[in-house]
Amino acid sequence: MRKQMLVILLLVIISDFSKAQNKKTAPDKATAGRYSFIAEGGGAGIAFSANFDTRFKNSRLGLGGRLGVGFVSAWADYYDPVLMMWTEDDQESAITFPVQLNYVFGKNNSPHTFEAGAGCTYVSKKLNIMNFASYYNSNSDRRTQFFGTFAFMYRRQPLNGGFSWRAGFTPIFAKDYIQPFGSLSVGYNF
Repeated sequence: MRKQMLVILLLVIISDFSKAQNKKTAPDKATAGRYSFIAEGGGAGIAFSANFDTRFKNSRLGLGGRLGVGFVSAWADYYDPVLMMWTEDDQESAITFPVQLNYVFGKNNSPHTFEAGAGCTYVSKKLNIMNFASYYNSNSDRRTQFFGTFAFMYRRQPLNGGFSWRAGFTPIFAKDYIQPFGSLSVGYNF
């Protein structure tokens, strides 16, 4: 295993030196797909979000991150101190801001990749999002504006950029609960 890693490392170093000697500026197929615009249902944006995803190195694989903006609709609950209970108010919408660090695993010559990531989502209002048991379990305020997020996604992205899609498991957590969640997204890689 060490020999294979050493050979791979030497090949990467040699290929970088050979690129430096090449005076032509042909487009690099390995970097196509490094950037993505993604429309996502579910996932880190909770209901719907539009995201920009990038790799930190000059490759379509490896460590990267994503920033987005989205929306969610939920009940604006409030605690009534006279009745000593939570009361549902009107349903309200809020803006979400998902941020994630992620790592894309795969082979350079294959469009099939796997994404694993973690991050957080800020919600513009303190709402009762996906917390169905808060009325029955305690009188504590479980509404939150911050959610932790994970992403475990199959990611199909063409080698030379273009239309891509993702699907996977994206659990969301806040305070004292974890919500299993999923995500589907389509996008464009360039």
